[in-house]
Amino acid sequence: MVEIERKFSVKNTNFLVNAKESFKITQGYLNSDKKRTVRVRIKGDKGFITVKGLSSDNGLSRFEWEKEILVKDAEALLLLCEDFVIDKTRYTIPFNDVIFEVDVFEGANKGLIIAEVELQSTDQQFEKPNWLADELTGDERFYNAYLSNHPFTTWKQH
Repeated sequence: MVEIERKFSVKNTNFLVNAKESFKITQGYLNSDKKRTVRVRIKGDKGFITVKGLSSDNGLSRFEWEKEILVKDAEALLLLCEDFVIDKTRYTIPFNDVIFEVDVFEGANKGLIIAEVELQSTDQQFEKPNWLADELTGDERFYNAYLSNHPFTTWKQH
């Protein structure tokens, strides 16, 4: 149950023409400690609870456990979450041998667009689409748990 992923900023919305699907996500954190985050999420018409461990030194991998729960239970748990809840739209974009998930944030994180790609190994090679910009892997400011406590619109510089 190890998640291996890389994150990137997105320089434009050209990815939208290749989006296979999109859905709304609302999520909050029962615990946002970077050693053990506990996330509650409503993704489309499904609810989830997820526990994530501390990221590796390079930020590429960490323990992740996720369980589907009833939406009504997720809604009740969201009321118990820390600070503020994140709202975003996720787009799924297949590109060659990988699938990018691009999150377009709303509300207090409006203006932030992050692409993630899950990999099979930390050294897996993949081609990057031209709409990707800087790599954000390992930069804790772009973890959703951080964004829930320090929204993007409150940053002094974007």
